[in-house]
Amino acid sequence: MIILLMVVMLTCFGVVMVYSASSIMAAKKFNDGFYFLKRQGIYALLGFGVMAIAMQVDYHVWRRVAVPVLLACLALLILVFIPGIGGTAKGASRWIRLPGFNLQPSEMAKVALIIYMAYSLDKKQEKLKEFMSGFLPYMVILAVLLAILLKQHDMGAALTMGMVALAMLFAAGTRPRYILGMGVLAAPFACYLVVTEAYRMRRITAFLDPWQDPTNSGFQIIQSWIAFGTGGIFGQGLGEGKQKLFYLPEAHTDFILSVVGEELGFIGVMVIAAMFLLLLQRSIRVAVGAEDNFGRFLAFGIAVLLGLEAFINMGVVTGMLPTKGLALPFISYGGSSLIISLFAVGMLLNVSSRMRGTP
Repeated sequence: MIILLMVVMLTCFGVVMVYSASSIMAAKKFNDGFYFLKRQGIYALLGFGVMAIAMQVDYHVWRRVAVPVLLACLALLILVFIPGIGGTAKGASRWIRLPGFNLQPSEMAKVALIIYMAYSLDKKQEKLKEFMSGFLPYMVILAVLLAILLKQHDMGAALTMGMVALAMLFAAGTRPRYILGMGVLAAPFACYLVVTEAYRMRRITAFLDPWQDPTNSGFQIIQSWIAFGTGGIFGQGLGEGKQKLFYLPEAHTDFILSVVGEELGFIGVMVIAAMFLLLLQRSIRVAVGAEDNFGRFLAFGIAVLLGLEAFINMGVVTGMLPTKGLALPFISYGGSSLIISLFAVGMLLNVSSRMRGTP
C-alpha cells in the first residue's frame, strides 16, 4: 500500500535525520552521540508495533469507545497541571513524566477528538445543519479542550485541533456560515491571546521582521534561512550540515526540515513535501471510498491532521508562518508525536483495508 510505504519511508528517514541533526549536540550534552538516535529508534519500533496492532483492529471498535477515550485524554490533559506528575520546559506545561519517557497528552487528544467527532457526526447526520443541536455542542467540547491546551501554553496544538474539528464539521455538512461565524468570533480572542503574552508577540514581530532582533526573537528563523540557503539545490551532503552545530535551535525537533534543506538541498525538501502530498492524497481517497460514514469521517480527520501538521511545520521553518511548536510528522524527534501518528495511520489503514482497490 502506498500509504504504508510513505509512512515507513518517512519514519526511517526521520530516524536517520534525527541522528544527523543531534549527534554532536548529544555527545556534548550526554556524552553519547547516539543518545537521540537510540531513543528515536525505540520510538519508531514502538510506533510500528502500535500501527500494526491498529491495522488489525476493526475500526468500528473505536466507535464504541469514542466517548471514554475522549474523557480519558481530557483527564490526562488535566494531570499535566498536578505537581510531581506534570513536566515543564521553556515555560510550557505539556508533559506527564514517566520513567524514561515524557508523555504529551495533547498528541493523544488530537486523535481522541477525531475519533469522537467521527462517531458523533455519523450519529447526528440529520441534525448537523441545526445550530443549537448540530453545531454548538461541538464548539462547547472544543472550547474546553482548547482552554486546557492554552493553559498549557500549547497554542500550536490548540490551533491544529480547532482547524481539524472545523474541517470535519464542514465535510460532514455543517452550514458554512456557522463555521465562518465562529472564525469571525474567534479572531479577536486569538489577537487578545497574542498581545497579552510577550513571547507570542515576539514570535509575531520576528515573523514580520526577524532582522529587527536578529540575535534573539529572530535568531531561529534567520539560522533556518541560512541552512536552506547553504544547502542550495543539491545540499552539502548527509551529515555535512553546519547549522546544527549549536547555531540552529531545535535542529532535531521542530526545525529538522532546515537540516534536511542544508544537507540534502532543495531537491531533498521537495521529495519530502511530495511524499506528504501523496500521503494526503491517498488518505483523502480512503476517506472518500470508506464503507460507512464513521470510516469516512475518521479517515478524513486523520488526513487533515497529518496534512495540517506537515504544512504548518514547513511553513514555520521557511518563514511563511509564525513560529509554532509543531513537529514534522514521522520525521521530528519525539516519542508521543511519532507513536500517536503511527497509531492514527494504523486506523487509517484498517479503514482502507475494507475498500476496493489499493489506496
